[in-house]
Amino acid sequence: MNIIDIGYPGLLLSLSFVLLAGVSSLALRLNLHRDIFWGTVRTVSQLFLMGYVLRYVFRVNSPWLVLLLFTIMVFFAGRIVAGRVRDRDVPFHLPTVFSMLISASFVTIMVTAVIVRVEPWYQPSYFIPLAGMIVGNSMNAIAIALERLLGDLRDKRDIIEMYLSLGADYREASADIVRTAVRAGMIPSINTMMGVGIVSLPGMMTGQIIAGADPLVSVKYQIVVMLMLVGSTAIGCILAIFLVRRRCFSADQRLLV
Repeated sequence: MNIIDIGYPGLLLSLSFVLLAGVSSLALRLNLHRDIFWGTVRTVSQLFLMGYVLRYVFRVNSPWLVLLLFTIMVFFAGRIVAGRVRDRDVPFHLPTVFSMLISASFVTIMVTAVIVRVEPWYQPSYFIPLAGMIVGNSMNAIAIALERLLGDLRDKRDIIEMYLSLGADYREASADIVRTAVRAGMIPSINTMMGVGIVSLPGMMTGQIIAGADPLVSVKYQIVVMLMLVGSTAIGCILAIFLVRRRCFSADQRLLV
């Protein structure tokens, strides 16, 4: 089966979808038209840029180049999380990047080298798309979890300080808040698992079917993808929350936020 290329006239025609969304925003005074416009500009420019970068990376097929691109993806994902979480009292950017780097590296290498058994394990046509899905999913999950953590630490400050005054350390005083934050970050991935295959056909499966792969082969890949996303989300959220939680308390057990 040959893959049907999309011509530039077709791409221009697809802009009618966001034009419809922008007109709706103006008509209903939603004040989203600027976000829609810049979102469209960034989507088109960033994807075309990534397309040219991937062409070069696929041609060179160097592990160092693949890992460099992966690290850049993680770094910018951390920047996006920092933009979403408005808190500036706690330095959480480095813990966030570290958490995503550890979780995405472990899960992606596990999938390519052990489960799919790609040769070599860093083959960019496998490693980069899988890592991109993991980093993107972890980015959203960690942003949700950090928002919940920092918000609850402020809202429940009196309760936390009461625990601290009674002799509890920062781990005991914030244990419930940590569980709630990690749970909030993991729930979207778990909810996605509930409807996959019945309500929706996810991107990996859809892309492979369009490319001509056997639907059952696509199903196997999609199962691996769904499970790896839940695992990477759990690892990333737990690491990020525990690292950031420590930065919310001083050495003498005072709440800093």
